Amino acid sequence: CSAIDACESSNGGCSSKAECRRTTPGNRACVCRAGYTGDGIVCIEINPCLVNNGGCDRNAECTQTGPNQAVCNCLKGYSGDGKTCTYISLCSQNNGGCSEFAICNDTELAERTCTCKPDYIGDGFQCRGNVFQELLRNSNTSRFYFHLEALSIRDISGPGPFTLFVPHTDILSSDPRVKDWIAKGVMAQVLRYHMVGCANLLYKDLTTITNITSLHGDIIHISYSQNSLVLNNKAEIILSDAVGTNGVIHVINQVLVP
Repeated sequence: CSAIDACESSNGGCSSKAECRRTTPGNRACVCRAGYTGDGIVCIEINPCLVNNGGCDRNAECTQTGPNQAVCNCLKGYSGDGKTCTYISLCSQNNGGCSEFAICNDTELAERTCTCKPDYIGDGFQCRGNVFQELLRNSNTSRFYFHLEALSIRDISGPGPFTLFVPHTDILSSDPRVKDWIAKGVMAQVLRYHMVGCANLLYKDLTTITNITSLHGDIIHISYSQNSLVLNNKAEIILSDAVGTNGVIHVINQVLVP
């Protein structure tokens, strides 16, 4: 007589995910393989994510990849290896993408708000100061600013409001008359002729008026035709409505002469 091998046929009736082990003649035991659990007859995959989030950080997602196997990935707004996840402050890098003149505040995961600082206006991503400050920050108008500084003209740093018609930097740099005006001591009058006080006139406002008085005291004539605004029948507004806290800047393509 020979002993009957209970595991010889059909894995002894054990699960395909189990090992059939001979015990005594004609008997066997079914043992689930590693990564599976059950009585050996029925074996199911162990999902490690069901217990303690699979050992992942509480701010991580556990994803089963196989029997008793899983990977950990930090949730949006966190960084790390999944076992340890650290909150990412959007405001900690590059001011959260806000303007340098704005305050960045983390609000919730992967979200933040940008608010312009006091004495600045804008949406938080672009914040503007008074028109005197804005002249310097814009290369199109910075030459005008330097002329004001050289002559210590600070009229437009006050509360305003002001409307400025600023000759483009290239125009001021190339106009041969500028040196003569400086030499003759009349540059301040020329600069003030480009400024209007007590008025915050946007482009649309300028289309409805024909004359305004400059800080120099002389009149600036305005005409509107063919979708263009022209000052003194000569200087066209080429860039408009750069709004600051105390007024607005328009860029023109000619120097106005009182």
